[in-house]
Amino acid sequence: MINALVTYKGKPARIVGQNRRKFNLEFADATMRSVREKDFRLIHPDFVQVQDDCAQGDMSILAEFQEETLTLQEITEWLFDEYSPQNAWCACLLVEDGLYFYWQKERVFIRSPEQVKSIQMRREAQALEAKNLAHCMQNINNNRYHEKDLPCIQTIEKVALNQSKHAKILTHLGIENTPETAHGLLLKLQYFTPSFNPYPVRYGINNEEYLPVSVPKVERVDLTHLFSFAIDNANSKDADDAISIDGDKVWVHIADVSCVASHGSELDLYAQKRASNLYLPEKTLHMLPTAVTSVCALGLEKTSPALSVGFVIEGEGGGIQDIEVLRSVIKVNNISYDDADKLLTSNPQLLQLQTIAQAHKKYRDANGAINLNLPNVDIKFRANRVTILSQHTTPGRELVAEIMVMTGHAIAKFAIENRIVMPYTTQDKGVFSQQTLDNKNTLTLSESFKASKCFKRSVFSTQPLPHYGLGLDAYLRITSPLRRYIDLLAHQQLSNFISGKNTLDEEKIKAIIGIINTTMPSVSKTVRASNDHYKCLYLIQNPKWQGDGVVVDTKGDKALFIIPEIAMMTQIKFKTLPALDEKILLKVSDVDLVRRLVNFKPV
Repeated sequence: MINALVTYKGKPARIVGQNRRKFNLEFADATMRSVREKDFRLIHPDFVQVQDDCAQGDMSILAEFQEETLTLQEITEWLFDEYSPQNAWCACLLVEDGLYFYWQKERVFIRSPEQVKSIQMRREAQALEAKNLAHCMQNINNNRYHEKDLPCIQTIEKVALNQSKHAKILTHLGIENTPETAHGLLLKLQYFTPSFNPYPVRYGINNEEYLPVSVPKVERVDLTHLFSFAIDNANSKDADDAISIDGDKVWVHIADVSCVASHGSELDLYAQKRASNLYLPEKTLHMLPTAVTSVCALGLEKTSPALSVGFVIEGEGGGIQDIEVLRSVIKVNNISYDDADKLLTSNPQLLQLQTIAQAHKKYRDANGAINLNLPNVDIKFRANRVTILSQHTTPGRELVAEIMVMTGHAIAKFAIENRIVMPYTTQDKGVFSQQTLDNKNTLTLSESFKASKCFKRSVFSTQPLPHYGLGLDAYLRITSPLRRYIDLLAHQQLSNFISGKNTLDEEKIKAIIGIINTTMPSVSKTVRASNDHYKCLYLIQNPKWQGDGVVVDTKGDKALFIIPEIAMMTQIKFKTLPALDEKILLKVSDVDLVRRLVNFKPV
């Protein structure tokens, strides 16, 4: 084999010697390498300097050999007539190319015309892709894109929306394949507008779908004689609770969603996957199809079907007695919180309900309830503008909130007494300082912020354990079955019980709680990220914005601020630290929309 022409890693070489089990190869650039026989391939027994510039030869000659194997020498002779080193090298290059042939150990397999055509089509597609990729890269480097670049741009979009982990174009541009960098690039190219919210898709929130809704006929108690108030935001069209009073009996009427979304139904499974409504600045993503809202929401028709809960509060506000649960038909008066605030100065029924609610709140406070009034805002995106309005505690909001807590307390007691397995909401006791407990109704903002870190997380449990944050020995959520799946689940259990049907056992309730616990983090992250996105957009749209920041913590030379007007936080370095709860007027120094970060500085 000395002086033979061989190929090693795609390069021609000459065998110049042999040393034990290895052969010494010399390459065209005069470099030498010692390799094993199995690592190179013999091309021709005689060496000459070969060239890569080859004629292809007439492939039709090999038609009769398709899907058979020949030696390299046979292939060379058929294609080029003569088995010379140069011709053998050209035949080798054709085999290495892989279009018409491929190596099968020491022989050459001849592909069928169908295989050749398939490979040619794939290569043409790859060549076109490479051409388009180069065109797209050139345009992106010039901060633009054309219509023919859209397939390429859409691969970046998939990374931005977390639907793909990799886009070839980003790698070729030397850009990191992350949702944030892809989002930033698409903003720069104006493919995404600043108002576009990527977070529902990025966090895997399902799109709304249409499902048919049928309403079964059930026997209902006529409670239309009660004056029932559904109190909600002014533009709300999905009221799922209303309140009324009859003598000393409080009635809370809940949209009868379990009537149309019974456990295991298509609607129930649809809601279970979503877990909750998502109230985003630009839209609402509903847990249930909007057709369910049209059928179940209270006050949309002259009368409304409901699941009504009646109870009497005795003693010092904590003694709940005479609990009734029934399917009903009611007349609803839909009013806003502002309307409720006005009526609370004169309407005897609302005033009586307010007195009962205040007694229950006092009872909870005595049992250790802590409610921190940290700043909160309503964010809306309409007509391409962001508005942010502070949420203020009002008598109407306090009334509704407390009666809903009372209802959760009452139904928890009802479930315990009747041994109905329920998804209770529980919370372990927080570790608060005595000063916080003694002054919980008069805490400053910095004290409230500090206390907020002492709460334990609330969890769902089939055991009726205390909810220390609310100051209750047992509590569950049931008044928002249109909006929260955990409420719908409790509603289904309650409905089945009063109808004499089987309720779900503890293992099934635990399994469903597990599903909801898996889904809710994505819901929470989507809402939080969406709100932060539009807060940033608000500050971009209002570059001259200024507002008070309140110092809630200090560390080293930095002060941590809460900005109540927009419910944001920021950290600023000072030479001389301000005092806790000191107000300082702040303005924006820069906004990073992609990372939802805002830097502020004193005016």
